[in-house]
Amino acid sequence: MQEVLARSKGRMLSATDDSAMMKQVQASHAPDGREVDVRPILSIIEDIFRRATPSTIDGVVSGTSEHVDALDKNASPAALSGMLDVLSCDIRKISCEISCKCSGGEEAHATTMDLFNILSVYSWDAKMVLSLAAFALNYGQFWLGAQLCNKNSLAKSMAVLKQLPNVLEHFNALKPQLDALIEVMLDLTKCIVEFKQLPSQYISTDAQAMSTAMADTPAAAYWTFRSIVACHSQILSLAGLRDAYTASNTDAWELATLAHRVSRILEHFKKLIAICYQQIDENRQIEAYHNLVRLLETIHMDNMKVLRALIYAKDDIQPVVDGFSRTRVNIDVLRRKHVLLLISSLDLSAEEILVLDQLYTGHKAQGEFDYAIVWLPILDRSTAWDEGYRQKFEQLQAMMPWYTVQHPTIIEPAVVKYVKEVWKFSKKTILVPVDPQGRILNQNAFHMLWIWGNLAFPFSAEKEAALWKAESWRLELLIDDIDSTVLEWMKDERFICLYGGEDIEWIRRFTTSAKAVARAAQINLGMAYVGKNNAKERFRKISRIVIQENLSHTLTDPAEVWFFWARLESMLYSKLQHGATVENDHIMQEVMTILSFDGSEQGWAIFWRGTTHEMARAKGEMAVDCMMEFEKWKDDADQMGFVAGLNNYLQRVHTPRHCNRLILPDIHGPIPERLACAECGRTMEMFFMYRCCPE
Repeated sequence: MQEVLARSKGRMLSATDDSAMMKQVQASHAPDGREVDVRPILSIIEDIFRRATPSTIDGVVSGTSEHVDALDKNASPAALSGMLDVLSCDIRKISCEISCKCSGGEEAHATTMDLFNILSVYSWDAKMVLSLAAFALNYGQFWLGAQLCNKNSLAKSMAVLKQLPNVLEHFNALKPQLDALIEVMLDLTKCIVEFKQLPSQYISTDAQAMSTAMADTPAAAYWTFRSIVACHSQILSLAGLRDAYTASNTDAWELATLAHRVSRILEHFKKLIAICYQQIDENRQIEAYHNLVRLLETIHMDNMKVLRALIYAKDDIQPVVDGFSRTRVNIDVLRRKHVLLLISSLDLSAEEILVLDQLYTGHKAQGEFDYAIVWLPILDRSTAWDEGYRQKFEQLQAMMPWYTVQHPTIIEPAVVKYVKEVWKFSKKTILVPVDPQGRILNQNAFHMLWIWGNLAFPFSAEKEAALWKAESWRLELLIDDIDSTVLEWMKDERFICLYGGEDIEWIRRFTTSAKAVARAAQINLGMAYVGKNNAKERFRKISRIVIQENLSHTLTDPAEVWFFWARLESMLYSKLQHGATVENDHIMQEVMTILSFDGSEQGWAIFWRGTTHEMARAKGEMAVDCMMEFEKWKDDADQMGFVAGLNNYLQRVHTPRHCNRLILPDIHGPIPERLACAECGRTMEMFFMYRCCPE
């Protein structure tokens, strides 16, 4: 920003005369403290210039023909009249001063300084507006007569005496230069007035852009006055009030040079005010953020203040879309309800929506757990909203049976900042529960919902701790109700093997040898392929082979596979949040083992006995070898039971040599500083991995 200011300041200074002239201007400034709201007058000035700008056809002048409407919306007629009663004397005085000095041919700088002396008691913005008002008065009177001459007999007779056709001929020669200079004068004046109106609570006069603007305003006022004098001189010449006038290249050059000079000053001030608005917006967002923090820390009677602050605080629109009726509704429909805020980017996966839809629809059908979901899509504000984003948003919105915001851009930047900084949202979707009193129960309840479904209601951190306290490592926890076939096997107390990986040759060898062992051991073994995490297309290909070759049962829907692995990751993240480690938590150890199995390039398998807690697991060649070497542990299987015998054999042949990898994709919350290997207990090394796996 400093570099921008320096470049802009350099161009500004090059557009001004020496410091001696500016010292004269500064010396004339003796404000008496009066405050003048010049915006209504500025509106009148702008209206005069707009309506007075003529078009000429064959010597006939016509102005604008629209109906004369209200001149200013910010001031009542009585207030405007009272203001003009106070200021009209000075406006007329300046008007006369310019007319007299310009008619007499006084040097432009001297006339300019006379205006500063007349307006010495006013602020800089008021000086500029009042001087422009005086010029607009003379300019408007001149063109009013010109426009009426073809409609009014009196005006027509006066036009003859003033030789109006000659005036118009001269005007056409200078019209482009006059129009350009008047436009930049008006824009510069509006810009200076805009600086005066900036909210002081959000930007200080000590701010660099603000202090630069204040320091450079006298120069802006000087060249505005100087331009007014030049324009007025040309208007008087057109009206024949200066002797021996002819439109010359010198006149056009003078107006063009002034327009260029003023436009450079205007460019400088536009850059400054853009920087000021940026700082104002930043300070407003900081204030809004701190207000939001305080609001969410306060106890409320209901959830309305919190939800309005997080979704949309104004009353000018219905900000929420009902996913069932597809109609817009007010936030009041969520009053005193348990609300889950679904916070995501536009990269929300179809699997997440599908599984959440099943849970949400299920809770509606049961009527036991009453909660609503509201989708809050969080966008990168630095990326422009375009047609692609619009289509993606509407596609996702159409898939959701719950409430959604009607447009992502209604979510305030302060909310986005809070969600990212306090709730640690990055890319991975989170689910934040808000109770009927507006309390935030948990910074992310997705883990609870994925693991226990609606039994986790109301999704508070206390409920999560209680559920883990009552939980144990069992097949029901691992598979949930993802696959009905496995659930039937559990009811029948069959031996069950879940296996995964993406090496089809390993899968063929393992399933063939495992079936042979089941026949030899005379056990009823059910085998189910659960795929690999984040490998949707590869799963489809492998599951087709598994089915075609009758290798085993397999999960068939990629959404089921996604949910299987999402639940395991949720278990890991939930345990990490509660401070669990592989040394002190058996569930944590088993979850990390399966995830590290999946992180390897090898296949893996876990054996269970029905609904019991008996379990054995192995990966890679070890899993195949123990099947091939069944004769070595057959007696143990007969005496101890199949799973216990297998586990005993795996412990006997286990070697210290291993290489386990655990991939934590876009972990929610702080990255653990230390993770122990689930197999040996050593601290695992941490690496950063960048992966691209197009399927």
